[in-house]
Amino acid sequence: MNKSFLACVAEDVIRKHGTDLSRVAVIFPNKRASLFMNEHLAHVAARPIWSPSYITISDLFRAHSRLTVADPIRLICNLHKVFTRVTGINETLDHFYSWGQLILADFDDIDKNMADARKVYLNLRDLHELDDLTYLSESQRTILTKFFSNFSPDQHSILKERFLKLWSHFHDLYAAFNEQLKAQGLAYEGALYRDVAEHLEDSGSDFFEHYDTYIFVGFNMLQHVEQRLFTHLKHAGHAHFYWDFDRYYMGSEAGHYISQYLADFPNELDNADETIYNCFSTPKDVAYVSAPTENAQARYISQWLREGSRIADGRRTAIVLCDENLLQSAVHCLPPEVQKVNITTGYPLSQSPFVSLVNLLIDLYADCRPRQQFRLLQQLRRHPYMRFIADESLIAVHPEEPRAEEQAAPTLFDTQNQALTEWLIKILKHVAANSRATTDDPFFQESLFQLYTIVNRLHELILSGDLQTDIQTLQRLLLQVVSTTSIPFHGEPAEGIQVMGVLETRNLDFDHVLLLSCNEGNMPRGVNDSSFIPYSIRKAYDLTTIDNKVAIYAYYFHRLLQRAADVTILYNNSTEDGRAHEMSRFMLQMLVESPHQIARKALQAGKTVERNQPKAVDKSESVARRLQEITALSPTAINRYLRCQLQFYFHTIAHIKEPIAPPEDASDHRAFGNIFHHAAQLVYQQLKDRSQLVRAADIDDVLQHPEVVGRAVDQAFREEFSKTVSPRALKATLSSGLHLINRRVIIGYIEQLLRIDRDYAPFSIIGLEKPVSQTIGLSASTGSTLEIGGIIDRIDSKDGRVRIVDYKTGNHVADALPSIESIFTGDEILKKHSDYFLQTLLYAVIIKNDEDLKSSHTSVAPALLYIQHARGKDYDPVLKIGRQRIDDISVYESEFMQRLHALLEEIFDVKQPFTPTDDRRRCATCPYKELCF
Repeated sequence: MNKSFLACVAEDVIRKHGTDLSRVAVIFPNKRASLFMNEHLAHVAARPIWSPSYITISDLFRAHSRLTVADPIRLICNLHKVFTRVTGINETLDHFYSWGQLILADFDDIDKNMADARKVYLNLRDLHELDDLTYLSESQRTILTKFFSNFSPDQHSILKERFLKLWSHFHDLYAAFNEQLKAQGLAYEGALYRDVAEHLEDSGSDFFEHYDTYIFVGFNMLQHVEQRLFTHLKHAGHAHFYWDFDRYYMGSEAGHYISQYLADFPNELDNADETIYNCFSTPKDVAYVSAPTENAQARYISQWLREGSRIADGRRTAIVLCDENLLQSAVHCLPPEVQKVNITTGYPLSQSPFVSLVNLLIDLYADCRPRQQFRLLQQLRRHPYMRFIADESLIAVHPEEPRAEEQAAPTLFDTQNQALTEWLIKILKHVAANSRATTDDPFFQESLFQLYTIVNRLHELILSGDLQTDIQTLQRLLLQVVSTTSIPFHGEPAEGIQVMGVLETRNLDFDHVLLLSCNEGNMPRGVNDSSFIPYSIRKAYDLTTIDNKVAIYAYYFHRLLQRAADVTILYNNSTEDGRAHEMSRFMLQMLVESPHQIARKALQAGKTVERNQPKAVDKSESVARRLQEITALSPTAINRYLRCQLQFYFHTIAHIKEPIAPPEDASDHRAFGNIFHHAAQLVYQQLKDRSQLVRAADIDDVLQHPEVVGRAVDQAFREEFSKTVSPRALKATLSSGLHLINRRVIIGYIEQLLRIDRDYAPFSIIGLEKPVSQTIGLSASTGSTLEIGGIIDRIDSKDGRVRIVDYKTGNHVADALPSIESIFTGDEILKKHSDYFLQTLLYAVIIKNDEDLKSSHTSVAPALLYIQHARGKDYDPVLKIGRQRIDDISVYESEFMQRLHALLEEIFDVKQPFTPTDDRRRCATCPYKELCF
C-alpha cells in the first residue's frame, strides 16, 4: 500500500513547522482535502496540536480584495443591460442567459490570465491593423495572421457580419461592465483575482496579518494571477509548495504544468523520493470493462464492491463518476452491505418534484383563462407536495393582481414579478412549516432550501431593479438557473465508500478505484471549448484552450491512479445514432505505454464479466478457396493487411462492408476526398487540353478566373453525389449551408494546388486519374499471378523526370521513412503513414516499367503533395528514404519489389493464419473493432 500524498505532506509539515500551526494557512485547490489533511496531521503528531487554517485559493483571493464577487444571476442581469446598451442588440434576458455565461467566462479567462482585453478583442474589420503589430511576439503574429486570413474582405456571409458586429463591441462591453461593477464594489471572480494580483505590492503586510506561513498543496495548472500571487509570497519568504505528481507522466501532457513550475516554486518534498513520486509503475491490478449501456455500468458496482476487501476498506475505496448524470443510478446500485457512504457530487435540483410544483404555480399565476386555470389547479391538486399546503386558498390567484396579458407598460413588470416571487416564497415557507412534523427526508429539505434560495435571490434582484423582465422570461430564467444547480450531499467524508466526481479526487489517494463512464467526451470533459474568442486568438494571448483542458484532465486521470493498487475502468462501447462510443484517449494511452498488464473484460446480459480478446483466423479450406479466387489487389488492400491482418480478412475475404457515412454528410472524409480529386482532374484536364506544356501563365489565367474552379467543383459535387442519392436529395444537399462551406474549402484547396504548380511550371501532364497495374507472379503453392495496381492522381514530366503525384488533403504526416523495410513492417503506419509510401512507390515502379512511357523519361520519382501544408517555391513533395530524395525509383526498385513479393506470398500462404495487430492504437479507427472487442 502506497502512502498517500497528504500523509507525506502532513509528516513534512509537522517536521518543519512543529505542532503549533495556528499562524499557518494551508491552501488547497478545493475544500475537500482539508478534512483528510487534518486527520493526517493529528495522526502524525500523536498529540494535541494547533491546527492550521484551511482555505481554498478562491478564499485567499477574496479575503484580500476590496471587491465582492457578485451573485451569478445578478452578474448576468447586469451584463445583459450593458450588452443591450453597448451593442444595440435587444435580446431577451432568457435568450441572452447562455450567451451571457459564455461572455462572462471569456471575461473571467482574460482576467485570470491577465491578458489585455483591448488587444484580445481586436476589431476584425480593421484588417490593416495587422500591418503594425509591434506589441505582439513573432509566434502571436503568426497565429493571428493565420486566423485573420480566414476573414478576407471578399467574404460577406450573414454569419460573418453578425460575428463581426458582435466582436467589434466586446471590448466596450468588457470595459463598461467592469466599470459598472466596480462602482458597486462588485466583481466577477476573474476581475477580483486580477485586482488582487495587480495590487500585491500595495497590500504591504496585509497577507501576514493573520498568517506567517502559506502552504500551497496539490495544485496543477496555475493561471497568471495565481502565479503572480505565488511569486509574491515566495519572494516575501512566506510560501511553501507541495506538488503531487509521478515520474511516469512528467514528460507527457499530464505533467506539462507541474514540470514548468518546479523551478519557480520548489517542492518541499524530495522530487527524487521513489516512495512518493514513482508509484504509477508499481504493480497494479488494472482492468478495462466495456459495457453496452450506462446503467449496466451502474449495476456492476455491487459486484465490484463485493470482491476482495473493497467494502471493508471503506474510505480507501472510491467510485468516481466521469459522467455525474450516473449519480442516481450509482447510489441505487450500492449493495446493502455498504453501511457508510460519502457522496461528494451533487444531485440535480431539476429532478426534484419541487421544480414541477413551482413551474405549475407560475403557469397558474401567468394564465388568466378560466379553463386553463381549472386544468392547472387540477394538476396542482394531484402534485405529491400539495399535501403540505393545508390552506388551498394560498394558491388562489387574486384578480386584482396584474396579469401578463394586461401589461401595457414595461415598468409594471417589476410590480408583477415582485408579487409573483413574494407569492412563491410564501408558499414555499408554508410547505417548509407543514412538512417538519411529517417528513425528515433530508433530500426533501435540501431541495426545498435550494429552490427557496433561488426564488429569494430572484426576488431581491427584482427589488433592486437589476432584474426587469416579463413573467414568461422570468420563468425561463428560473428554469435555466435550476438546471445548473445541484443538491449537495452532507456526510462525514473521512468515513465509508467515497462516491465522487473527477474534480473532487484532487489531492486524494485510494487503494481501490472504480472509474465509471470513462469515455472520450467524459474524460477529458468539456473539450468543445465553447467561447466567443476563437482558438487562434486564445492561443496567441495565452488564454485557456482545449489543449489546456485536455492536459488538466490527463493529470486528473493519471494522478487518481498513480497510488492505487486496484483499478477498474468502465466505458460504454455501444453505438448510438450511428456513432460508436469510444474509450477515453487516456485509456488507450495506458494500453500502449504503461508497464501494467491490463485485463480486458466485457459486461454482457446478466451482468456477467467475460474476457474478450481478438482471435486469429485460420486459413481454413473455405478461406483458402476465397484466397485463390482473388486475381487482383490494390495498394489499399495490401496496406490494410499491414495495418491489421484481421481487418484484411474481414474486408477482402469475409466481404464485410465497412460502415460508410451517407455522401450528403459533409463530415465523410472519403466523399470529401473524392470530390476534391474529381474537381482537380476537371481543372487540370482543361489545362492539358490547352497545351501539352503547362506554363505559369496558363495557371495564372485560371486563378484570375475563379469561376473556372467553381464550375469544376460544382460539377464534381453533382457527379459524385448523383451516384448514390436521388435527384431530390441531391438538390437539398447542394442547397445546404454545410455544402456551401465544403464547396468553399475545396475551391481553396484547388487554388492552393494551382499556386503550388505555378511555382513548379513549366511541366507536362502525362495522365490524370490514370488506372495502372502490374502482373506479379507468385509461387506454385500460393497461386499463379496477381494484378497489383490502382489509380494515380497525376503523372507529370519536367526536364526528363516523371513524377507520380498523389494528392493529400489531410494533415502533413511525413515525407521520409528510415528504410524500404519500414514500409512493410507496419511499424510506421500510424506515426508516418507508411501506407502512403507503399502506394506511391508501387505506382512509380509500374510507370517506370511501362512500355508506352519509357521513351518519355530518364527517371521516375514518387511524390506526396500535401495541399494544406505546401508553401513557398522551395516546396518539394518528392519522397525520401532517410535523407535521400527518391529522384529515381530504379535505385530502390529491386528491394521494394522483393519485399512486396514476400508480403504477397505471406498473404496467400494457407499455413499462416490472419492474426490481429498487437498495436491497440490501430483499433481506435478500425471499422471492424466491434467484431473484435
